Amino acid sequence: MKRSIIGGLLALCLLSLAGCGRDVQGADGEDTQEANRDLFAMDTYMTVTAYGARAQEAADRAAEEIERLDGLLSAGDGSSEVFRVNEDGGGRLSEEGAYLVERALEMYESTDGAFDIAIYPVMEAWGFTDGAFKVPSRDTLAELLPLTDAGAIRFDKKSGEVSFGMGGMKIDLGGIAKGYTSGRIMDIFRACGVKSGLVNLGGNVQVLGAKPDGSLWRVAVQDPDDARQAMGVVAVKNRTVITSGGYERYFEEGGVTYHHIIDPKTGYPADSGLSSVSVISADGTLADGLSTSFFIMGVKEASAYWRAHSREFDMILVTDSDQIYVTEGIADDFSSDYEVTVITEETGE
Repeated sequence: MKRSIIGGLLALCLLSLAGCGRDVQGADGEDTQEANRDLFAMDTYMTVTAYGARAQEAADRAAEEIERLDGLLSAGDGSSEVFRVNEDGGGRLSEEGAYLVERALEMYESTDGAFDIAIYPVMEAWGFTDGAFKVPSRDTLAELLPLTDAGAIRFDKKSGEVSFGMGGMKIDLGGIAKGYTSGRIMDIFRACGVKSGLVNLGGNVQVLGAKPDGSLWRVAVQDPDDARQAMGVVAVKNRTVITSGGYERYFEEGGVTYHHIIDPKTGYPADSGLSSVSVISADGTLADGLSTSFFIMGVKEASAYWRAHSREFDMILVTDSDQIYVTEGIADDFSSDYEVTVITEETGE
């Protein structure tokens, strides 16, 4: 039964950061400077918070980096390199674009196609790229599905050249762009001497170090049915917590709800029995791609994947019936008012 003890914790990590340019007390009892930047990019609201002598510089540089990467990687921005590659059917990518395509293709292979950057034509058909939502016909999806095969993407790692095996293919790096961006923010923080900081990219959180007072950051996992409530809270430092859920973007038609996480094998919204997936890792790019993949794969396949890669990440799975599964690596750092099943390396539960 849902209880209110953790209601409102969804923004807990941000509530303690109110204010801009103020002094807060550090773990050593000394005052340290806090700086915040709020902005809208990558189709979501973002908050950057840094602590340290150069906190304002770090926050300003982070905001500039977010805007730069948004312009570089957005599939819907006519001036981006991803848009250009899609229009031309290929081309040479920047070092960052090439790196993300390489990582995306690695995840495509390791998740057996669940993570597929070639899904963009189907996303367009559903209207998730421009907000003109509609349910495409079965014939339309049948025509588009052959294009949603990242295995047909030809990529040269040395030159950064990418090309498509079929006309009409398009790629979208949105499934890993936010995770990559949060990792870049951490790099900027460290370069500015910041030892404690946070970036919230539309609910996807990455933290550097612990909080200024030395305690762990507490990041809430949203209740998929109620944005004002949380399913639980995970305590972390030097980690990213990236969540994917059907509640993030959806529309209703004919009394049916259709969400934006499309299964590349069917062309329809994933129906794996999961309502939310959170991946916790030091690697934001990995966590971003895997959260989407596991939402498509479901509990059984996601658990098997974790057991094969348990040193790289942990995860929190929430089912449609409000069951929570947590991997053993973070079990002691996760608290919830719900019953929690721990996934272990030996048995899966």
